[in-house]
Amino acid sequence: LMGTTQGGEKVALHGLWARRQSTKFNGVSYPVQRAAEALFSVEGKMQINKLVKHYMGNAALLREACEGAGLEVYGGEHSPYVWVACPAGIDSWGMFDKMLLEAQVVVTPGAGFGAAGEGYFRISAFNSQDKVAEVCGRIAEIFTGVGA
Repeated sequence: LMGTTQGGEKVALHGLWARRQSTKFNGVSYPVQRAAEALFSVEGKMQINKLVKHYMGNAALLREACEGAGLEVYGGEHSPYVWVACPAGIDSWGMFDKMLLEAQVVVTPGAGFGAAGEGYFRISAFNSQDKVAEVCGRIAEIFTGVGA
C-alpha cells in the first residue's frame, strides 16, 4: 500500500506503520509499569507478606493433616505446595481419582510432572483457610490409618 507525501512523493506505508508500532509498543506497557510500582511500594510489600503468610499457613495445615492421616509428606515448608506419597498400590492418577471421587478434592497427579513425579500427588495451598480446613477434614476421613 502506498501513500503520498505533501510534496507528491510516493511512500510505502508498511515501513511507516512498522515504525509507528515498534515505537508505540516498545517496552513494558503503562499499566504493567504502574502495577510493578505498586508491588514494590511499602503497602505492596505488606500485602505480599500477608498473602505469603496466609498461603504458607494453609500449606502447614495441609501438611499436618496428611501427616496425621499417616501419609508420607514432602514440601509445604518453603512453598505453598504439599507433595504426598501415594499409599501402596495406588499410582498418582489413582490418587487423583480417589481424592476427586471420595473427598471431592482436586489434586495434581505427580505423573503430570514426568516419570519422577509418579507415585506422588500435589495439593495446592492456594485457597481460603476455611476451604483448606475442610480439605484437611476430608483427608482425615478417607486416609486415617491407611499409611503410605
